[in-house]
Amino acid sequence: VQLMEFGGGLVQPGGSLRLSCGANGFTFSSAMSRVMRWYRQAPGKERELVASIINAGSRTDYADDVKGRFTIDRDVNKNIVSLQMNSLKLEDTAVYYCNSEWTNGRQFWGQGTQVTVSS
Repeated sequence: VQLMEFGGGLVQPGGSLRLSCGANGFTFSSAMSRVMRWYRQAPGKERELVASIINAGSRTDYADDVKGRFTIDRDVNKNIVSLQMNSLKLEDTAVYYCNSEWTNGRQFWGQGTQVTVSS
């Protein structure tokens, strides 16, 4: 099982980026997949949860500081979970990680993708 993030980069404050997470070895819509999450880790800080989407029912949750700016969604046909990030701020600069948690408790991580917000 592999998760792969892509779409990071350099963007100015107020700009937008769309991160995507693809999977090899399973499908996000399978009964084994319970929840997909995006985390981020800024330099010198702990990894923090940014957004999540539950497989059953597609309920989404967001960290308070990204609510209204970020949107997590999934494309079942393409087997991709995405994070649309709008109105980016300097403090959104971090490495963003995709995470998958299965119903048996196993978790898988991507390698991370760098997002840098800078003028």
